[in-house]
Order: sequence, then C-alpha cells, then structure tokens
Amino acid sequence: MGDGQLTARRWPFLDWDGVIPVAHRGGAAEQPENTMTAFAAAVALGYRYVETDVHATSDGVLVAFHDHTLDRVTDRTGVVGELPYDAVRQARVGEEPIPLLEDLLGAWPDLRVHVDAKHLAAAAPLVAAVERTGARDRVCIGSFSDRTVMALRRLSGGRVCTWMGRMEILALRLASFGVPVPRSAAGCTQVPVRQGRLRLLDQRFVDTARRRGVGVHAWTINERAQMEALLDLGVDAILSDRPTVLKQVLTDRGLWIEA
Repeated sequence: MGDGQLTARRWPFLDWDGVIPVAHRGGAAEQPENTMTAFAAAVALGYRYVETDVHATSDGVLVAFHDHTLDRVTDRTGVVGELPYDAVRQARVGEEPIPLLEDLLGAWPDLRVHVDAKHLAAAAPLVAAVERTGARDRVCIGSFSDRTVMALRRLSGGRVCTWMGRMEILALRLASFGVPVPRSAAGCTQVPVRQGRLRLLDQRFVDTARRRGVGVHAWTINERAQMEALLDLGVDAILSDRPTVLKQVLTDRGLWIEA
C-alpha cells in the first residue's frame, strides 16, 4: 500500500481515485465567489470538492467569505470581524447573500470542502461548525497562518484533516533539498506554483511530499497550460477559479471521474 493510500485511509477527505478537482471559492471566475449559486454550479458540473474561506463576525458567526472586508465584492463596506452578523447578513455579492459555512455543509451532505480559516478568531467557530454538522470526514481545514493551523489541530483533537501553514510548506520545500526537517501532521498542502521569485512546485517537491504521505494540492490554477504541466508533475489536486476549464482538461486526459 502506497503512502497516498495510507493517507486516504487516515483522512477520508482525501479518498479519491485520481486527481482531485476543486472549485476554488465555488468557481470564482465563473460565478459570484463563495455564494450558494457558485457552489451549486460546481456541483451541477459534477464537482465533489469545493474550496471556501471563513471569517467569524464580531459575535462569532462563521461566514463563507474570503476578504477581511466587505468592500471588494459586496454592496457594503466594513471589516467582517468587526461587524455583527446582523450587519454582514445584509451584504450582497451581486444579488447573493453571504452564506454561513453550515449552509454549505448542510446543502450537499456528500460534498467535500477545503476550508481556509482567514484569521485566528475563526478557528473555534470552524471546529464547532464541523462538529455540529458531523462533517469531520468531508472537510479539510487549514490556514496559511501557522498559529491558526496549530489552533485548528488542537481544537479538533487531531480528528480532522488539516493542510499546511506557511512554515510547514517551507519545511517541506527544504526537505525536498535533503534538509532534515520533522514531518507534518497535515494530510495535504495547498501550495502555489511560485511564492514571489521562489518556485515551490516542481518534481522534487511533489516526490518528497509523496514519500511523506502528504497530498500536493496546487492553487489557484486557472490556465489550461499550467493545469497540464501540473498534471504531468503528478499533483494530487488542482484548485481552480475556472472549474469548466479544469473539467475539460481532466476529461481530455481521461482523468475526470463521474461521482
């Protein structure tokens, strides 16, 4: 049994017979991002994995929303974490309300969800939402903040799949060059091709992650040529704002799986 199979056995979220296609923010280039309409469109395309972000409002309500402020994508302004839910719920992304994470988890009981906690205050409400909805096996929770990742692991008691924080990604990159670093508790890593001038995703990185039983989930990949190149490298998942394009690439290669 290979490391990938062992990882999937430990984390049912990762149990998928092939490359995992993930609709990033529900498919942000094709639908209003992080809305129920976007998630529904991804599901209609045949996606069984989506990605979303979460913030906690000032009164601790967990919403599926990317930015720290409402300004960019809604008709309101203000910092999400400084506003009560009664104010945030009035904002509209186009004509769409901002959903609760529990709306997403409840609407499609078989849908698997990558969740990015955008700040530390979201950690406890996120773990509580996962527990309330019985979603342990169909979420992967994480953050690029190492402090938030550690909080998520502590609060979940290590019972929920997590992805790597920034320092863990750096450690994995160093390991790919032979530097002895500890193994991570993460089931996978969400990693861009490059971080500034530093290239992160190459064959060495993918091979090292595989030896360590860590899934390589590449984000955010929107161009067909880059999708093709990453598939050639052997990544385990691709997150894309363009789910229609990603589905076509996988279909052309015979890699699209009808769930």
